[in-house]
Amino acid sequence: MPVATHVFRAATIAVTLFSGITHAEGIDSEHIFGFMIGSDVGDAGEREFQTQTTGRFDKGAGRYHAGEQEFELELVPVENFRIELGTAFAGHDIRDVAGLDDRRQLSWTGASLDLRYRFLARETAPFGMTFAVQSEGSRIDDISGAGAWRYGTTFTLAFDREIVPDFAIAALNLSYQPEWTRFSSLAETEREVTVGAAFALMAQFRPGILLGGEARYFRHYDGFGLDALSGQALFIGPTAYFQLSERSRLTVSWSTQAWGRASGLRAGLDLANFEHHQARLVFGVNF
Repeated sequence: MPVATHVFRAATIAVTLFSGITHAEGIDSEHIFGFMIGSDVGDAGEREFQTQTTGRFDKGAGRYHAGEQEFELELVPVENFRIELGTAFAGHDIRDVAGLDDRRQLSWTGASLDLRYRFLARETAPFGMTFAVQSEGSRIDDISGAGAWRYGTTFTLAFDREIVPDFAIAALNLSYQPEWTRFSSLAETEREVTVGAAFALMAQFRPGILLGGEARYFRHYDGFGLDALSGQALFIGPTAYFQLSERSRLTVSWSTQAWGRASGLRAGLDLANFEHHQARLVFGVNF
């Protein structure tokens, strides 16, 4: 069955579930998730500075540690529309990993632009819905750390809904991420795409403290036609959000590949296209 059909059915189910839940508001979903996004985009005139640290670990035999440190400026110029400008540094520590050169380096990667528009707000609709487009240009390949010109765009449709007023919120993300990579040592351009569906549930045990988890499923394809599946993986892990003060916040998330399979292999994980473990730490402050 075509992937588009699965995505459409998932969106239909999510809309049906969320629309049948009693209306509530109170939890701001903009920053409470680790690897996912919420439908809230902030208030008009709001400005924030954010640092996001992401680590990716383990590709089977050998040592694989990769990390990215992003610095981002978030602006909400008008109601329901958010702009985020960012730049990042990446580090790689790779040794004896099949298919990858040994490497130990830290370098500046490039810049990113994230645009989000909220079409439905939970205050006036049965559920929140936001469409996000994040574009990124990089000087290195994010997996191998090799010199390359890489450009990728992630299109995300985010839904969320408070299922228990002021206590529990559920979210669904549907994503499509095409990437172009041209390695400095090669004359060819690689084209690939990752399609994903993610679900999260967070509960507010105390004001400003939310605990929960995220489950994310990805399918990776060679080329843009969605007909050459190269691998798939399911990530599951906990997420915690802390409102540190009136202006500052912290989100911590850990995700483990619980199941996966690379095309042509019988292994229980796909460590060719994905990592075994991923972690993220996000700190933000309003000004």
